[in-house]
Amino acid sequence: MKNDACLYWQALNRALDAELAADDDVIVLGEDVGLYGGSYRVTEGLYARYGEWRVRDTPISESSFTGLGVGAALVGLRPVVEIMTINFALLALDAIINMAAKIPFMSGGQFPMPLVVRMPGGVARQLAAQHSQRLEQTLMNVPGLRIAVPATPQDAWWQLRQAIRSDEPIVVLEHELLYFSKGPLDEAAEAPPMHRAEVCRAGADLTIVTYSRMRELSLRAAAQLAEQGISAEVIDLRSLRPIDWETCLASLRKTHRLLVVEEDSRFAGAGAEVVATLAERAFFTLDQPPRRVAGEELPIAYNARLEAASIPSAPSIVAAAREICGQQPPEEKS
Repeated sequence: MKNDACLYWQALNRALDAELAADDDVIVLGEDVGLYGGSYRVTEGLYARYGEWRVRDTPISESSFTGLGVGAALVGLRPVVEIMTINFALLALDAIINMAAKIPFMSGGQFPMPLVVRMPGGVARQLAAQHSQRLEQTLMNVPGLRIAVPATPQDAWWQLRQAIRSDEPIVVLEHELLYFSKGPLDEAAEAPPMHRAEVCRAGADLTIVTYSRMRELSLRAAAQLAEQGISAEVIDLRSLRPIDWETCLASLRKTHRLLVVEEDSRFAGAGAEVVATLAERAFFTLDQPPRRVAGEELPIAYNARLEAASIPSAPSIVAAAREICGQQPPEEKS
C-alpha cells in the first residue's frame, strides 16, 4: 500500500485501478476514457491494463451511455460512468433521475443499482457560461440518489472506492480545479463513512460549513481570521446527499454562529438547504442569523475578472465572517 502525496486525479486513478483489479464486474464507460485516458487523466493507463471490454470508449451521447450504465448495473455489473463535464449531464438526466434513482424503489428493492456516475464540474478557468455550471442542487432534489463531493486526494480515494462498492446509485462530483491539487494519500488508512462530514479546522467563534473546492478557500479564510482574533471551525460536508447534520450541530453548539460557503448560485442552492435545516434544528443555539457566501445570480462570464468576481473568494469569506462575529472591517491604510 502506498502512503505518499499525490494529485487529486491520481488518487481517483488509483481508486479505479484498485477496484477494477479487485472485482471483474467493475467496468468504466465514457467519452475518451479508453485510448485517450480521460480528459483529466483519471483513467490513464487503465485501458492498456484491463482492455476495451472493461474500459470502454463511448459515442458522444450521454443519454445513451448513461442508460447503458443503468442496464449494466441491472444485470450485475458495477459500472462507473464518466460524464466529461457536469454540463453534459443535462443530456443524461433521464437515465440518472428517471431510471437509476427510481428503479430500486419501484421494484421494491428487487433490483439494486450499483452505478457510479462521475462528473467534473464547477467554475474552472474561463470556460464561460455553458461549461462553468454547478448543478448539485438539481441532483440534491432527487430521492434515491447519493452525492459525494470529495475535496482532497484522500477523500477522492476513499469515496470513489466506497461508491463503486455500494449497491446504490451514487454521483461523484469532482471540481475541475481540484484535479491538479496535491495532498497526502494513505491507501492503508481506514475510511470513514462515505457521507460523514469532516471537521478540518477546529474553532470556537464561528462554524463555516462548505464543500468541494470551497474547502480550500474556507481554510485559507480561517487562517486569516485567526490573525484577526476570530476562531473559525471549518466543516467539509464531503457529501450533499445525505448530509451529516450531527457534525454540523455539534459544532454549532460550540460556536453559536453559522456561515455557509458554496460556489453554486445562492438561490435554492445547497447552502439554502444547509441553512434551512440547521436553522430548524438549532434555532435556539444560534446567536446570529445564519449567513451564506455563494456565487452570484448570473451565468459565469468568460472574462477572467468577471468570472473571479462572481464566485466566493477568501476575502469575501473573511468579510462575511467578521460581520457575523460583529467585527467591523479593518480600516484601509492610506
